[in-house]
Amino acid sequence: MGPPRQGALEKFRADYFGRPSDVILTLGGTALLVYIGWHLFQWAILDAAFSADVGAKACEAKAGACWSVIAARWRLMFFGLYPYEEHWRSGLACAIAIGVGILSCVPYFWTARRLTVTWVLGFAAFVVLMRGGVFGLSEVTEEQWGGLSLTIFIFAAVALIGMPLSILLALMRRSSTPFVSVPVGLLIDTVRSLPLITILFTVAVVVPILVPSWLQGEKLYRVIAGMALFFAAYQAEIIRSGIQSLSSGQDEAGRTLGLTYWQRMIYIVLPQAFRRALPPTINQMVITFKETSLIIIVGLFEFLASGNAAYGSGEWAFAYVEVYVFIAFVYFVFVFSLSRYGAYLERRMRIAQH
Repeated sequence: MGPPRQGALEKFRADYFGRPSDVILTLGGTALLVYIGWHLFQWAILDAAFSADVGAKACEAKAGACWSVIAARWRLMFFGLYPYEEHWRSGLACAIAIGVGILSCVPYFWTARRLTVTWVLGFAAFVVLMRGGVFGLSEVTEEQWGGLSLTIFIFAAVALIGMPLSILLALMRRSSTPFVSVPVGLLIDTVRSLPLITILFTVAVVVPILVPSWLQGEKLYRVIAGMALFFAAYQAEIIRSGIQSLSSGQDEAGRTLGLTYWQRMIYIVLPQAFRRALPPTINQMVITFKETSLIIIVGLFEFLASGNAAYGSGEWAFAYVEVYVFIAFVYFVFVFSLSRYGAYLERRMRIAQH
């Protein structure tokens, strides 16, 4: 890299060293950051214990972080109550789900058919590996699923169900028939006005009281259905905004060519609307992934609940800070990757428009 431009240096001096008060604030803030950074580095690295061989008592006696709890309890955090000897299945299922997400970010797969096939096949492989009962795999019921693998499963299921539902809701809300558009608009606005916690509590606690037992289903799938509806309500508005940003001539040109409504939607309107709505769609995916941690309130053993169990035993009870830092780091890796991809899409679209 070459030397910074003179204009950038002048702007830096003006912003941070332009006046005596700016100099004091800049130097004081820098010193404070260095002081905090050094103590964090000392706590997290220099004085920390990393090996699982370090006992809980010896680890507690250290001045630094006790990362030994992660080394000793990472299987519980990643796989929950899943049978120990079958952890490879849960790990492989997570790898497949992450691989499907990565493939979805490649422009080659940005068609309805390729994305649908990729997600359906990937999700089917995930369920087969996790549940088993076929291909010689022992059966593991949903009650034993947990940890990061359950978090990824819920996120993938919500996206797989919620995305087509959001398209349907967006098109129905744009319908010229009031009997269709008004109820759908009321549904979308009602769901968007409710906190997700309320919906989770309703599907997990209230629904079993109101409906017969044969119609209840597993709590896990009721939670997925509730989160998918919540996701679809928000995503429907994102897709609708993408459709509204298109000129009316797009649809009129399709009519002139004699295309039916669904042909115009599939081949003309929706592809362009999705391209324009990709950045906010990625942002909605980020929000949905973070919101999976809320299912802890309905008793599902997801990543955060598994982390609580990791330090919940008496010997590691002191290491809750390290566990939560590790959980935050894992969420950060997923969320930061998605946010950077969203920023890349915004730059790509800005260049394409020019």
